[in-house]
Amino acid sequence: MKNLFNNTQIAFSLKSDTELDRAYFLFKLIDNQPLVRIGTAVTNFAIKANLPVEGLIRATVFDHFCGGVNEDDCIPVVDKMFAKGVSSVLDYSVEGKEEEEQFDAVLEKTLKLIDFAKEKTAIPFAVFKPSGFGRIDLYEQVGLGKKLTPVEDEEWNKVVARFDKVCKASYDNDVALLIDAEESWMQDAVDSLVEKMMKKYNKLKPIVFNTLQMYRWDRLDFLKKLHDKANSEGFHIGMKLVRGAYMEKENERSIEKGYPTPICTSKEATDENYDAAVKYMVDNKMAVFAGTHNELSTYFLMDLMEEKGIESNDERIWFGQLYGMSDNISFNLAANGYNVAKYLPFGPVKDVMPYLIRRAEENTSVAGQTSRELSMIKAERNRRKGK
Repeated sequence: MKNLFNNTQIAFSLKSDTELDRAYFLFKLIDNQPLVRIGTAVTNFAIKANLPVEGLIRATVFDHFCGGVNEDDCIPVVDKMFAKGVSSVLDYSVEGKEEEEQFDAVLEKTLKLIDFAKEKTAIPFAVFKPSGFGRIDLYEQVGLGKKLTPVEDEEWNKVVARFDKVCKASYDNDVALLIDAEESWMQDAVDSLVEKMMKKYNKLKPIVFNTLQMYRWDRLDFLKKLHDKANSEGFHIGMKLVRGAYMEKENERSIEKGYPTPICTSKEATDENYDAAVKYMVDNKMAVFAGTHNELSTYFLMDLMEEKGIESNDERIWFGQLYGMSDNISFNLAANGYNVAKYLPFGPVKDVMPYLIRRAEENTSVAGQTSRELSMIKAERNRRKGK
């Protein structure tokens, strides 16, 4: 079992030779940190200056990491992956909006995705980011318990109403809903709001899922306290577990503002924290969406399932990776009967660029991630050439 993820024939069965070459080229670029920084700056400039770069972006980085410019565009990708047993989570990856009309537009898009998921077995979850429903500063003020002005109060009520509308639609349509995590300074308000939604809509089973970023040392404790509440108040917990995406930003802000960093002291501490949360959730029969590109954590969860006699396709346990990455994990898990879903980002090329830039920067900062991708791609290219 421990060599499960080395099967490159299964991992890349959907990629043509040309797509494999493009993936190799992209990860070679991402592997070069100075190049990522220069590329990011040039891309940002080109987009702001309305230079005709969209075609180039679309043909390279966008098509590798995204499903399309709208949900219909994603369907061929969704169907292709599902033929190999890998499900999709359509992720409207438009970031950094600040206006009420924009928040309402994201709400409508999310409701549409719930309808989409209801009609398609290949899409088992809907998803949204809290910052798509309201201003980050507003979440921060609410989380700190600051008194809001009447205008801000009205604005916050709209955020709550958006959450409720989406959670109710998920409940009515029996579609599980993943709510992504954000920076720690806005997460307290999100956590409290998601808890309310769980109490309201998770009475019979987990419909609403929160996300725990396990590079934060306080999250396991948070999970245990939530579990106590769930037991005493009679609701189910659904949780997506990830390591986390804002480490540099979190550490810089804690230094700048003079408070202890919420981030674990080391990568090892984060890994231990992640696996401890996985174990706690499996031990307590909770619904877990294990979002990870880490092979050891994936094996850890598989071993736990085997130990406890949990079927590989038990509906409470899902494995998740991002589209365009870790195909060796996703497709080999699916080939062995596990529940797997790829996060499939989509949106207009220009609007999805902040997401793509963050992806490239994360890849350069996660030790070993890019070189692992490259070695797998290289191995498959050699296999196809009969070397």
